[in-house]
Amino acid sequence: MTATYLNLIPKSDVDLSAKDFKSDQEVRWCPGCGDYSILSNVQGFLPELGLARENVVFISGIGCSSRFPYYMNTFGMHSIHGRAPAIATGLASTRPDLSIWVVTGDGDALSIGGNHLIHALRRNVNLKI
Repeated sequence: MTATYLNLIPKSDVDLSAKDFKSDQEVRWCPGCGDYSILSNVQGFLPELGLARENVVFISGIGCSSRFPYYMNTFGMHSIHGRAPAIATGLASTRPDLSIWVVTGDGDALSIGGNHLIHALRRNVNLKI
């Protein structure tokens, strides 16, 4: 991601905290799962970017990590197996004003979705995977 992309995304008018990015959904992962740490860290650093919550989107595929969009107080989408990068590429191509994050696991991204991941990287649109 370059500074150019960040400049296209509207900033928040108010200071946000990690709490502002936490949804009201009960987090349901297995005890000890590393996804808890990832969620906590993402919710912790997003306020530092200064982006408006309504301009942040999380798109997931399947598997345990696919619950991620439900736990974020942003826009999000639970897509189909292996297609999260393709869906996110379409969104990024049409909405450069959004900060788009793809949340995926190894089977979702590197097995059935490997081709979509490679082409998302090749197209070099404004995505974080």
